[in-house]
Amino acid sequence: MPEELESGSTGPNDVPSTPSVSQSRDKKRPDRVQAKRSRRKRRRKPQYYGAIDLGTNNCRLLVARSMPDGFKVVDSFSKVVRLGAGMASTGKLSDDSMDMAIDAIAICAEKMKRRSVSRWRCIATQACRAADNGEEFLARVKQETGLSFETISPRVEARLSVMGVLNIIDMSKDIALVIDIGGGSTELSWVDVRKMRSDTAPTRLHRPPISAWVSLPIGVVNLSEIYPEDHKDRAGWYAAMKAHVLAEIKKQNRDKQFTNTFKDGNGHMVGTSGTVTSLTSVLMGLPFYQRDKIDGIWVDGPAIIETARDLAAMPYAQRQQVPCIGDDRATMIVAGCAILDVVSELWPSQKIRVADRGLREGMLMGLMNKTQISPNGKAQNIRQNPHKGKSDAQK
Repeated sequence: MPEELESGSTGPNDVPSTPSVSQSRDKKRPDRVQAKRSRRKRRRKPQYYGAIDLGTNNCRLLVARSMPDGFKVVDSFSKVVRLGAGMASTGKLSDDSMDMAIDAIAICAEKMKRRSVSRWRCIATQACRAADNGEEFLARVKQETGLSFETISPRVEARLSVMGVLNIIDMSKDIALVIDIGGGSTELSWVDVRKMRSDTAPTRLHRPPISAWVSLPIGVVNLSEIYPEDHKDRAGWYAAMKAHVLAEIKKQNRDKQFTNTFKDGNGHMVGTSGTVTSLTSVLMGLPFYQRDKIDGIWVDGPAIIETARDLAAMPYAQRQQVPCIGDDRATMIVAGCAILDVVSELWPSQKIRVADRGLREGMLMGLMNKTQISPNGKAQNIRQNPHKGKSDAQK
């Protein structure tokens, strides 16, 4: 990977020289100097940034370059690696899962090298946090791919997810609940929108105004393993998963957090996860996943929960045939449905904002020292990547 040059550093051939005649003339013509500087600035190569999110189920990469109004994604990659598969019973990452993850990370490293990425950040989440051999695995990743991963805390994970969706929060509400359903954990973050729209709010929200947050140690992978599909009693199977989710929320004393605000209609939900984007695709009847039709849209809250319950009632073979679900998600989508169902019952949202963005976008904003909220309250832009209309997995 390319090494970063310190600000103001020079190359080995950059030796000071005696000013030329033209340079002496330029001193007398400030306009010429400015014009030359402008031309040099235009010729400067763009700086690329990379963000890798190694989760319990997926390995994802974004490569982007900074733009005046945000950033533009120039490359991306996503692969299902099932890193946390089997951990519910063994407490360890399996050899097969680690091999799949390293293969995916190697592809990410090659993509960043090809783009000459100069700044990057690689994070690991719940699977590596919880696994007995998590540190050993990341040492192997460093040795085989050259990339160093940091295992972030649930608090940092929640903050990065919020940073990634700040620009699609409804500023007319008081509270926004950002839900990120992962493979091994689910982060809930209650964002104080009132502080965001305040005239005294900071213009650089590297610390977004999160009033409360919780990380539930359950996601679509481990919840599916704890409750294997019961083909004879589907209703009981789904109810058992919901009861488990509710018990986890109550265990952390978050079941009353801002509930009255939502019941009064002054809160709304932002869903950033494969569960929410997949359910939205099914609700819209899309023949295949299309990011440009999903990211940032509003969906009817009760309608998406009805879709979740319909999927939970389907036999496994029938779920496999549903467009935008398929083999990859048919096994675990119901666990995600149960989590979203419980959260929606506690914090009802008539409209839900759907986000095909989150951790990686938050990481890029931090690397670029940007915020998605400008001083006049207008959102900065995350531009579509060149594979418009395709999911990462299709590339």
